[in-house]
Amino acid sequence: MNYAALKKFDIANGPGVRVSLFVSGCRHRCKNCFNSEAWDFNYGKPFTDETKREILAELEKDCISGLSLLGGEPFEPENIPALTELLKTVKVLFPEKKVWCYTGFEFEVLKEKAREMLSLTDVLVDGKFIEERKSPDLIFRGSSNQRIIDVQKSLKEDGAIWLDGVWERRMGSGNIYE
Repeated sequence: MNYAALKKFDIANGPGVRVSLFVSGCRHRCKNCFNSEAWDFNYGKPFTDETKREILAELEKDCISGLSLLGGEPFEPENIPALTELLKTVKVLFPEKKVWCYTGFEFEVLKEKAREMLSLTDVLVDGKFIEERKSPDLIFRGSSNQRIIDVQKSLKEDGAIWLDGVWERRMGSGNIYE
């Protein structure tokens, strides 16, 4: 697996300060994707044991809320083995840190095709980016078709359940999410 970028101090892709790994490779090819250079599976650098150690070292910091996986597409079959192993380690060493994963696939597909990796994820932002449904009022997602899913509740209930919170900015409100 290759990765396009590793951001060690990210406040845009989930609540709090996060470590964000942008993997390479995506077959969705959403129109006006913010990260189209990462569609190529060969883009970026190889994900190595050193990369994994670097991520784990960053997650040790108290100011870090969790890990976000983006792309490219984390749930491409080529990326699942390396990310599943990373998430297993993260869950053992940092059970209090929340894992967010952004994907163009829908939860209903992933629970059948990639259940192990999904089970190691706390929050899934699912659905392809759709330019015509883009809104600057959305929080932690690019288009209104995308859902912010509580994965653990959803797996127990066998259906997609939105994560509790407010996921749109409201005029005159000081809070952007609860």
